[in-house]
Amino acid sequence: MAAPTETHESLSEEESLGVLEENDSLQDDPDNKPAPKIQETPEDIKQEAIVNTLAFHPKEDLLAAGDIDGDIYLYRYSCTVGENKELWSSGHHLKSCRKVAFSSDGEKLFSVSKDKAVHIMDVEAGKLATRIPKAHSKPINALLIVDENIFATGDDEGTLNVWDLRKGTSFMSLKHHEDFISGIAVDQAKKILLTSSGDGSMGVFNIKRRRFELLSEIQDGDLTSVSIMKRGQKVVCGSSEGTMYIFNWNEFGDMSDRFDVQAESVDCIVPITDSILCAASTDGVIRAVNILPNRAVGRIGQHVGEPVEEIVCSREKRFLASCAHDQLIKFWDISALQSSRVSDYRRRKKKDGRLRALSSKAFGGAGDFFSGLLDTNQENQQKNTEAQEEESDEEEEEESDSGSD
Repeated sequence: MAAPTETHESLSEEESLGVLEENDSLQDDPDNKPAPKIQETPEDIKQEAIVNTLAFHPKEDLLAAGDIDGDIYLYRYSCTVGENKELWSSGHHLKSCRKVAFSSDGEKLFSVSKDKAVHIMDVEAGKLATRIPKAHSKPINALLIVDENIFATGDDEGTLNVWDLRKGTSFMSLKHHEDFISGIAVDQAKKILLTSSGDGSMGVFNIKRRRFELLSEIQDGDLTSVSIMKRGQKVVCGSSEGTMYIFNWNEFGDMSDRFDVQAESVDCIVPITDSILCAASTDGVIRAVNILPNRAVGRIGQHVGEPVEEIVCSREKRFLASCAHDQLIKFWDISALQSSRVSDYRRRKKKDGRLRALSSKAFGGAGDFFSGLLDTNQENQQKNTEAQEEESDEEEEEESDSGSD
């Protein structure tokens, strides 16, 4: 006599529920693969050498990196764990690659190097398209893409060259700085080029009229970076002394304001909004800073104990990428900065002098999530205290005003 066929009715209630759950999971995931893990930011990218420079693609989730060995890498980045991918690498530069930048259409990648050459690569193919072998007589340190035809380069001895791709030659070559050009910026009209220099001055060049305009007064320390902010009304320069110098537009002779960031230096600055920029320092810390009113908003992140070489902002201003001497490329979530507003009211500083964390990764090592949470809790307590102090200050001011009346 054949054994009776087992049915779900003969199973216990717990076994029956287990069978149903297993069947449901198999239907949801026929390949029985775990769901992909999504993070707040892409994973760190480990390099074999120190990365000097980074650039985000203007249209796709691509990031270019250049290192001290002269190699250039192109990565596709993703918030899905394990999905960062190297697309290609190039070793055409003979010495350290110091700056990379994409064209506005994203089809070309420009790079400059200590070997004095300018390279232009085809992004899709990963192949060298154009090479200018002796673009400068000295190592090139700075690069800016002005428009689809014009780009500018600056070298270690203060020479600025402006190039026309249609002719393949430079139409301006001017030396007015006494030291290296660290950064280049251009106004919205593509008329005025501004340069920051290791001699402590900011240079002003008119590329429409092809002439030098003026140098600013020499500031304390090297000027390490330059950016245009406040809808073109202000120019901000970082310095090796940890001070930001602010100039009024068309009043470039001397600064109108200065702000001590309380950092070892301000080596690289990147505008995020009209008022907020991110600043990187040799102390490894990346800070968010508001300009006018001048405030250190908080800490974006850090490369612990390692000087930060460069920071760049993604096209949608969701991520900031940074590279440092730890040979890591890190990503930071800066999406909240878009809606940040800073009051003119100057709050009392925290007693321990710490900057508030602006993300879960902003304190401790990468992935030190609980450290960020602890600081956030402390910050919430601090905010409550500050709010009470503000109310007390306002009451004191009102009493003082009524007394004077």
